[in-house]
Amino acid sequence: MGYEHFVAGAARVVEFVGVAVLLVGALLAAGVFARRLRRGGAFPAAYDALRADLGRAILLALELLVIADIIGTLILEPTLSDLAVLAAIVGIRTFLSFALELDVSGHWPWQRAQAAARHEGSEG
Repeated sequence: MGYEHFVAGAARVVEFVGVAVLLVGALLAAGVFARRLRRGGAFPAAYDALRADLGRAILLALELLVIADIIGTLILEPTLSDLAVLAAIVGIRTFLSFALELDVSGHWPWQRAQAAARHEGSEG
């Protein structure tokens, strides 16, 4: 088994795991949503939790797909055009990750410590 074959296989495995995370995450989020509603939860709260759960699944899947894209470039002799396409894909996926993080958690990733401190201060 050559290096290129191994790296191509690794990229495909990571891509497959990313797609599986999307599907399993969506199914689990839907199941949890239905359970919340059956237990008498309010629809708006259950819906917000569903969106957060779906967002987390998408975030994890996006990270895996970015990893697969990066691994995939290891087998190429990339041209500037190939690198530009990879940079655009990674840039778009990174933007989506940040936007989803903001939607799911209500703050930017670099504001986690501040948000945690505010949350602890409001509980005490």
